[in-house]
Amino acid sequence: MLAINYSTFRSKLKDYCDKATDENETVIVTRKDEKNVVIMSLVKYNEIMRTAKNTAYLDMIDRSIEQVRQGNVVVKSLAELEALVDE
Repeated sequence: MLAINYSTFRSKLKDYCDKATDENETVIVTRKDEKNVVIMSLVKYNEIMRTAKNTAYLDMIDRSIEQVRQGNVVVKSLAELEALVDE
């Protein structure tokens, strides 16, 4: 992970973009008033987003399992479920 100031980043934009994409480097661009930004490759960003979505999905499954353990379920017959689909 690299941390550079805005002026340096601006003057060497292509170099730092290449580091992010070609070397899988994360670049933190420091700015005044701590309005910093992070530059990373799209591949790395997509991996982070996929991980976040998977985590949210697994949390939902964990909550559902806990509801079943606590008996917070509704039992329906197959006929009742088919009737709901037909509506």
